[in-house]
Amino acid sequence: MKNCFEGKILRVNLSKEKISSECLEESFYRRYFGGRGLIAYYLLKELKPGIEPLGSDNKLIFACGPVTGAPFSGSGRNSVGAKSPLTGAYGEAEAGGYWGAEMKRAGFDAIIVEGKATAPVYLWIHDQNVELRDASNLWGLEIKKSQETIRSELGDNRVKVAQIGPGGEKLVRYASVVNDMNHVAGRCGMGAVMGAKNLKAVAIKGSKRVKVSKPKRLGKLAKWMATNVDNVARTIHTYGTGADMDVSETMGNLPIRNFRDGDFPEVDLISAQAVKETVRVGMGTCFACAIACKKEVKVDSPWWKIDPAYGGPEYETLAALGSNCGVSDLKAICKANELCQRYSIDTISTGVSISFAMECFEQGLLTKEDTNGMDLSFGNAQSMVKLVEMIGERKGIGALLAEGVKRAAERIQKGAEELAVHVKGQEVPMHDPRLKRGEALGYAVSPTGADHVHNIHDTFLFPQLPKSYESLGVLEAVPIEDFGPRKIRLYKYVGEWRTLNNFLVLCLFPPWSVRQKVEIVRSVTGWNTTAFELMKVVERGNTLARIFNIREGFTEKDDWLPPRFFQPKTSGALNKTSVDPQQLQKAKLIYYDMMGWTEDGVPKQSTLEELDIAWAANKI
Repeated sequence: MKNCFEGKILRVNLSKEKISSECLEESFYRRYFGGRGLIAYYLLKELKPGIEPLGSDNKLIFACGPVTGAPFSGSGRNSVGAKSPLTGAYGEAEAGGYWGAEMKRAGFDAIIVEGKATAPVYLWIHDQNVELRDASNLWGLEIKKSQETIRSELGDNRVKVAQIGPGGEKLVRYASVVNDMNHVAGRCGMGAVMGAKNLKAVAIKGSKRVKVSKPKRLGKLAKWMATNVDNVARTIHTYGTGADMDVSETMGNLPIRNFRDGDFPEVDLISAQAVKETVRVGMGTCFACAIACKKEVKVDSPWWKIDPAYGGPEYETLAALGSNCGVSDLKAICKANELCQRYSIDTISTGVSISFAMECFEQGLLTKEDTNGMDLSFGNAQSMVKLVEMIGERKGIGALLAEGVKRAAERIQKGAEELAVHVKGQEVPMHDPRLKRGEALGYAVSPTGADHVHNIHDTFLFPQLPKSYESLGVLEAVPIEDFGPRKIRLYKYVGEWRTLNNFLVLCLFPPWSVRQKVEIVRSVTGWNTTAFELMKVVERGNTLARIFNIREGFTEKDDWLPPRFFQPKTSGALNKTSVDPQQLQKAKLIYYDMMGWTEDGVPKQSTLEELDIAWAANKI
């Protein structure tokens, strides 16, 4: 390959201790790009239907995209995919940091891990030299100690490490994969798949320079973002995520006490501004990125000691472990975040699982007999932090919550299913669909279960529609409360454009316009690409993920929201507002039709032909 892609996929069969590689044609990359496109292709092509996600037949895929490792803001990401142990559906998560760029520098576009090792191992990649190493001494170690041990053993502190902690080893169903200690591929339980394979870590050191087709043109774009950070991304550059939590609470978007309530007067105590003013000691960044949005916090108090090496809480974490649990103790939230990093478990699913347990406790569905005497009342910061630890260790009630809210509710019964806030088994992120109707549809139809990134946020698109989206044919803003065909079209176009980041693989936070993003792809690849072609790449990959789920037994009935969102909040701005199930059903069918799917949500043969993936028809 001439530019951006290395043209090589690494395969590692842990059962056979076999390492090999294969080369791909440029036409493959232009059709599927990387990230979701590559992962969906291989999972659909190579996984047998109905395999156990935590069994040896699952495949764990680390994938770069065309822009990974190129020298500009947002390019330091990689994807991780597998059949999800949390949902049983298509699973995928993304992480930033430096590890993805290092994989590209080592000469690989993706790593496909197959089988299961007989004992703990880690993968060591030094350019084209690849070997499996004994990880028995690493098993059980938390993230920091594990990375230090690997680097010491390899004699190089510049080695980049993607790994799991005890949560992944103990198969917490929403365990994450952690890059560089504080950059996390958090969703869908990819860390549990890694743990099930006895794979502790993937350590990489590369020496190649990632080639781009038009370095001067890309350099101009990179310089523009670096010199305009304060104009286009000042808030996130200054505070990181979570700077507008007060506005979110006022609008009703902030999840409070398991998405039930609408008032949280203590919101200012847990915002990104509060983090900056009280516990923040620095701001980290990712490869080649000028945004530098990663909080680093430190606490050294009688109650909590927090290591800044584990970063700091993002908005999703501040809300999931804070307001959604009724907790306003910022230091406790920061400690819970650190524990999630140490154990490698997703902060969103962890927080929602704890808030679910708290409401079950409040309703008498769980008692102190179930919690070993712990008080799980909303707002109990000590219990919230303790539960994170118990989930990571799978101890006591933590073993139940480590299964996720869907399975936990099925075990508890007695109406607990009504309190379980999930889609397809994945806990809902920290944005309320009762406010954002387009996002509500996005939660319902997402192949991974509820997700806020490959989705739209209606409040960002009204009353002022970003001019950039006009080039996609989206010419008018649509009211937030609208749930008709105009909103569905807006969701399809803008949602697909946002999901393009999962294919490139590119960070969402540098606010590249549509034109700039097209120019970035042209500069990196040398292709004469257009926004139209890029949208088709997304539609193709999303359709493959859809077919994967259909093959695994999912139907249109699974494209739905939990009962909680069909009821108003108990107070606040949304105390008379909820998602209308009839409107959601109509919106879903309109979306299916726009996608070229049947009323049952199955892609039509003509759609597969139009997307140039007719081969997928026999997978349905």
